[in-house]
Amino acid sequence: MSLTAGIVGLPNVGKSTLFNAITNSRIEAANYPFATIEPNVGVVEVKDERLDELTKLFEPKKTIYTTFEFTDIAGLVKGASKGEGLGNKFLANIREVDAICHVVRCFEDSDITHVYDGIDPLRDIEIINYELIMADLSTVENRLAKTQKKVQTSKEKNAVAEYELLKKVQAVLNAGELIKTMDLSEDDVAVLKQYNFLTLKPVIYVANVKDEDVNEPLNNPYYVKVSEYAKNEGSEVLAISAKLEEDLSDLASDEKKAFLEDLGIKRSGLDELIFKAYHLLGLATFFTVGKDECRGWTFKLGMKAPECAGIIHTDFEKGFIRAEVYTYEDIMEYKNEAKLKEMGKLRLEGKDYVAKDGDIMHFRFNV
Repeated sequence: MSLTAGIVGLPNVGKSTLFNAITNSRIEAANYPFATIEPNVGVVEVKDERLDELTKLFEPKKTIYTTFEFTDIAGLVKGASKGEGLGNKFLANIREVDAICHVVRCFEDSDITHVYDGIDPLRDIEIINYELIMADLSTVENRLAKTQKKVQTSKEKNAVAEYELLKKVQAVLNAGELIKTMDLSEDDVAVLKQYNFLTLKPVIYVANVKDEDVNEPLNNPYYVKVSEYAKNEGSEVLAISAKLEEDLSDLASDEKKAFLEDLGIKRSGLDELIFKAYHLLGLATFFTVGKDECRGWTFKLGMKAPECAGIIHTDFEKGFIRAEVYTYEDIMEYKNEAKLKEMGKLRLEGKDYVAKDGDIMHFRFNV
């Protein structure tokens, strides 16, 4: 299951530095606007302590973590929705991602230029949000213009309902609000998703702070402003030092752990970001275990057992019979599957079973 978070922000706020850290790659992170033109894509492992513990228990030949994709997208400037800077490219690239990681600069440094002079994260956020709103407004107005006559003449129920929904969206966008702030039903969201609206996508605001502010971000007045803004919008926020994370990415795992402990940090900002992005999209993990392989698999919460089987192989879903299921917590308590059976903790589930995060599943199928 391939899902992507796009890293966006104004030029020179730390997007590419953060991307370097996430992927341990070495793309250009230059001190001038538009160093990023083509989007850079990186796939990262979602480190899961549960899979580490399962590996210790089953001692497989290999361990495979779930993965998540991040895309570093070109910096944005005012007028992007009208083609200014690399606006058209930026907007086209952001339409392709499932969630947005919006990086804002929350530190002073005279050696690093800012495209608009002076540090003001709320201004930076509103510049980008305005361009996203204007792009969505253009999409809505084009659709309304194409369907108005048809709706007036046909009176087809679904078409009329969609038209009325788009009129509500138009009013919200004209008021300078994001579509995701609307009170939408599941049916409404399903209708709107076909248009790939930018302001409907879930957002994590990444406050790029100095090293000393990572543990105590509330001491940073810029972070506090971003946090309040995100709360009012219904979005997530995370304080990260992109430069610190890039430095950490050069270290071996043991060295990284020791370095973080010295700083009094329990988990790296990147691990936090990956998990936030993972769960922001309603994703979870089930496991398959054995002597050959212990592996994590990404699935959408709400998926049923046959759909999860299909993530492994389409034949598993087509010929699904049942799933043997037990929980991570139970295997950690009883230590082996034989004991689980004895204690009645291993269940046989059918086609209607809704998978849960942390399930360990073996699928029976016949093709």
